[in-house]
Amino acid sequence: MRGRFITFEGGEGSGKSTQATLLTKRLRARTIDVVQTREPGGSPGAEAIRHVLLSGAAKPLGADTETVLLAAARDDHLNATIRPALDRGIWVICDRFIDSTRAYQGVLGEVDPRFIRGLERITVGDTTPDLTFILDVPAEMGMRRAAQRRGIARADRFENEALAFHARLREAYLQIAADEPNRCVLIDARQSKERIADTIWAAVNRMLASAPAPKPLEGARP
Repeated sequence: MRGRFITFEGGEGSGKSTQATLLTKRLRARTIDVVQTREPGGSPGAEAIRHVLLSGAAKPLGADTETVLLAAARDDHLNATIRPALDRGIWVICDRFIDSTRAYQGVLGEVDPRFIRGLERITVGDTTPDLTFILDVPAEMGMRRAAQRRGIARADRFENEALAFHARLREAYLQIAADEPNRCVLIDARQSKERIADTIWAAVNRMLASAPAPKPLEGARP
């Protein structure tokens, strides 16, 4: 029995990581086995590529090269982490996936969408998310949140972009949500984290209601 694959998307400071963690905890409380992961990263090879991307070392090479590096990281992540978990009936909760590449490199970097979709066919295939939450927040608010979270640490490659970049990024995500309403759930991320979590949980419960019984955690009571 295949596990379920849920992804979180949105701009900087939208609360993706927080909500992914809250959902993981709620699922485990229901004795559902979960792997929580992220992109770029989530496996040894992908984490090495993550460092290259977020450090900005690949930026001078252009958006096409960044897209290829992301595809290589995603391929390692899928083969080392995501697919083995799903094949064992474990749910996977991932902070960013294909929609981030479509938004950041596709829309903002102006990479040919045919090139991006071609890489998706090779790396992702039919391992597409069952459900994607897109957390929407105005660019100004998102950047303030990201700065507060970061503290005195240096901004990464994407956090360091101008406000106009992040405003366009928001529009890109809104378009993705509009284009794929059956997969994507758009959520106003200006709300409290508790209210957002409850909205997410309601959507996941609708999935649970229509899904076969999930694999229980080891040692859990039947």
